[in-house]
Amino acid sequence: MDKILERYERYSYAEKVLVSAESEIQGNWCHEYRKLKAKVETIQKCQKHLMGEDLETLNLKELQQLEQQLESSLKHIRSRKSQLMMESISELQRKEKSLQEENKVLQKELVEKQKVQRQQQAQWDQTQQQTSSSSSSFMMREAPPATNISNYPAAVGGRMEVAAAQPQARVGLPPWMLSHISS
Repeated sequence: MDKILERYERYSYAEKVLVSAESEIQGNWCHEYRKLKAKVETIQKCQKHLMGEDLETLNLKELQQLEQQLESSLKHIRSRKSQLMMESISELQRKEKSLQEENKVLQKELVEKQKVQRQQQAQWDQTQQQTSSSSSSFMMREAPPATNISNYPAAVGGRMEVAAAQPQARVGLPPWMLSHISS
């Protein structure tokens, strides 16, 4: 029986300790909740003051502190803004330099291509001149003879006769073909 009573007391004591610990923890949570709620209210009040709202409740000293805080914040904001702008400017200058270098390379390539094109044009013109001079000798025409009826075929007795004394003009034939025709 003593053992049973002893066990009962042990378990009831352990249960009391657990219940008291739970209530203490719950009390701590309630206390923590109240502290956090007050902190949130204070932060919201400060935010309103920073936004220029609810200033009627502030005295002169609090207004001066708020003004100093705003000026300090503005300095930090302007400093960060200037830093970002300087970084942006330096990045744009790097890009500009890179684009200028790329432009120089492209201009050099263009000049080289134009030079090659002019050389090719000059070669082509020279080839055309040679071709035209050789084709002009190839295409040389004999000068037409003076107008003389004896140079033209005459119809005698229903057939065409060519005056044998005068060679007939060969127009548009190269000299080597003329030699074959006349022989």
